[in-house]
Amino acid sequence: MNKQIIEYIQSMAAEIHFSGSVFVKQGDKILADCSFGLANRSEMMTNVSDTKFGIASGSKLFTAIAICQLVEEGRVSYHSLLGDCLNLFFPHFSQEISIHQLLTHTSGIPDYFDEEVMEDYEELWINKPMYHVRGPEDLLPFFQNERMKHSPGSEFHYNNAGFILLGLIIEQVSGMSFTDYVEKNIFQRVGLDAGYFETDRLPSKTALGYIDQSDGSWKTNIFSLPAKGGPDGGAYTTACGMIQLWEALTEGRLLDKKTVQQLLTPHTMVDDSTAYGYGIWMKTENHAVTKYILMGYDPGVNFRAAFHKHSSLSISVCSNQSGGAFEMIKGIESEVMKEITS
Repeated sequence: MNKQIIEYIQSMAAEIHFSGSVFVKQGDKILADCSFGLANRSEMMTNVSDTKFGIASGSKLFTAIAICQLVEEGRVSYHSLLGDCLNLFFPHFSQEISIHQLLTHTSGIPDYFDEEVMEDYEELWINKPMYHVRGPEDLLPFFQNERMKHSPGSEFHYNNAGFILLGLIIEQVSGMSFTDYVEKNIFQRVGLDAGYFETDRLPSKTALGYIDQSDGSWKTNIFSLPAKGGPDGGAYTTACGMIQLWEALTEGRLLDKKTVQQLLTPHTMVDDSTAYGYGIWMKTENHAVTKYILMGYDPGVNFRAAFHKHSSLSISVCSNQSGGAFEMIKGIESEVMKEITS
């Protein structure tokens, strides 16, 4: 452990009233493993290093890995078309949508939660209660009959619905439910303490998510999210677990090295220095990747992980509040880089 880094994290956590866990590793050396705040405020149960947190869209990487596994097995290809591998009817969708486009948010399909149209994720559950959403097929009514947003492959538009379709493809091709497939072929394979838990039956050592109000009151997020996460997000794991997952991926324990390279390639540029691969963000300089990023936000959930390519620095931050992870990881990166360069 690095005393200076830990003291910085403790100071930062106090300053921003952070609730969650932080895990920092460089190469084989653990620099920090810290937890703060309460996993259950009513019962005064503290967050600890093996507390599991929701990671929202951070778990899109699991969906991408699952698709890549099926590609390795020859059961689908990145160029397979949606209509050829999913027996569902989408009356207004293009016939040219490919798995590659779904993975890279370039399919052009409408999203069930479009941040350009809707600001509050909780608005989704006004007409369809969240407790009915326990599988990817339950989200189809939100977008199945809508019109295309733009033509396939023409531009990047972050899209949760595309990953719902990827999850349905995984189910149809594998003959397993999406969550069963991921738990068996990813979590269990690397011994990851993770799962797609239902919000009304969370297991022990799992943090409740909290939404803090401006008047100082709070509520849990149980009525703000689908009852069970799926292909577009909503898995639970520990802060150290995401670094464990990253190491398993990059060491070739989930996919072969060529497939890992395909997953981590910057397939589409989002802006001058930000790219997207398969289920993962990347920072680039002079067209070369410098850092891989996972992020997730839901009401009462905030997650960030950063994997620096050249310094072997890995940071994972899980919060059971709606914010804090970005500020925490940005500060840690700055502090660690000072030590590296000093």
